[in-house]
Amino acid sequence: MCCRYALLQNHANAILAQAGVLLGGGEAPRSRHNIAPGTGVPAVRNRPGRSDREAVALHWGLVPSWTRDASNPSPNARAESLAEKPTFRDALRQRRCLIPASGFYEWAIHGRERRPWLFRLCDDTPFVFAGLWETWRAPGGDLLESCALITTTPNAVMEPVHHRMPVLLADTAAWDRWLDPRVTQPDALLPLLQPFPAELMTAVAVSSHVNSVRNDDPLCWEPAKPETQLGLAF
Repeated sequence: MCCRYALLQNHANAILAQAGVLLGGGEAPRSRHNIAPGTGVPAVRNRPGRSDREAVALHWGLVPSWTRDASNPSPNARAESLAEKPTFRDALRQRRCLIPASGFYEWAIHGRERRPWLFRLCDDTPFVFAGLWETWRAPGGDLLESCALITTTPNAVMEPVHHRMPVLLADTAAWDRWLDPRVTQPDALLPLLQPFPAELMTAVAVSSHVNSVRNDDPLCWEPAKPETQLGLAF
């Protein structure tokens, strides 16, 4: 699973500019170092019923439109089963999105401890996750727009820490393909959902400060003390 990530304000600005969109009144969200499910996250999608793009805030944790109960949202969606699972198959065809990020976290099991790692690109540039979105109407009539990050098998950097990783779309050509409303067949989309090249990624053990979702500040990115990294280097 991928249930925590970070997005710096300058990185959000860069991604939105590359995608040709603005969020809200033109201001990117503030830097966030510990984004968790259940919160609003910036995303880029096609405007419903149109081919041009927009930047929106989506609730992280996808709630399918057909459910009566929004109490069990899905923050992640496995690439291998998207085309079959009722929760995701319609969104795969019609409601895809890009979710900007600066890095993401995963926890390695070390004895009885879970130790956090931060994964970023080697050149410290931002990237986007491949995502899906849905609209759910509550019994009272309120609308909830929500999203899920797609996960795939791990690359060589990720594998020592976890058996899954989020799908990172490598370049703007992949972004365009993922958002293209003319592409609706799963067979044309699933080839995009591959592990990101390991040689372009880096990982560092970070402070346990990130363990609590209440902590959302640059200390989340602080490298762990050397003694806590013993046995975890790769």
